[in-house]
Amino acid sequence: MRRTVVDWRVLVTLVTLALGAAACHPTYPKCNNDKDCRTGEFCVNGQCQQCRSDGDCNGGVCHQGRCEAKQSRSACTMDTDCPEGQSCIDGACRPCRADDECGVGGKCNAGRCSRASSMTESNGGGSCSFEPIYFDFNENALSTEATAAIDHDADCLKKNPGPVTLTGRSDPRGTEEYNLALSDRRAQAVRDRLQRTGAASSVRLVPKGELEATGTDESGWAKDRRVDFTR
Repeated sequence: MRRTVVDWRVLVTLVTLALGAAACHPTYPKCNNDKDCRTGEFCVNGQCQQCRSDGDCNGGVCHQGRCEAKQSRSACTMDTDCPEGQSCIDGACRPCRADDECGVGGKCNAGRCSRASSMTESNGGGSCSFEPIYFDFNENALSTEATAAIDHDADCLKKNPGPVTLTGRSDPRGTEEYNLALSDRRAQAVRDRLQRTGAASSVRLVPKGELEATGTDESGWAKDRRVDFTR
């Protein structure tokens, strides 16, 4: 009889441990190990991604956790196509060397162009600069800082009424589909706050996901997780 009681206690303990492990299981694309990821993915710094190095890509290259074909990354059509510290000059990514390479009114700063059209919006004698709206990892909720930045941009729009485009972005971790949906939710969150201020009657959302992400570590990824205002 005593042996039967001990066996039941062991069974209860095992069930409890199993339930505890299930409760702590991370939500994709977060992970504790490779088993938490989809087939062919790896757990790197708590996030599922396609590759760890070029060796995982069957002859391709591992770029920001995703496998890409070997090809030149220098061709571009806009500055956002280029890596940090470079700009799109004459159809190719490279560091700028002088202000005149950055267009009329642009400035060359540490190899990166600050274009006049992206720096300010005219308001009749003054100027108004839009601030990007940043988000925490895997989040589309607005932080206190994000709300303050939106309110600042709302003031700019009140001085310069008209349509505005909100471009949602994410860092490169996770799948392309997941990141695209996340960037759309971020743009929606900014739009909802912006419209509550009465600052914009026409708002266009452009979710880009990880398409133009440039970060390679947390400091860079934090800059990728944002929504940009453009006209």
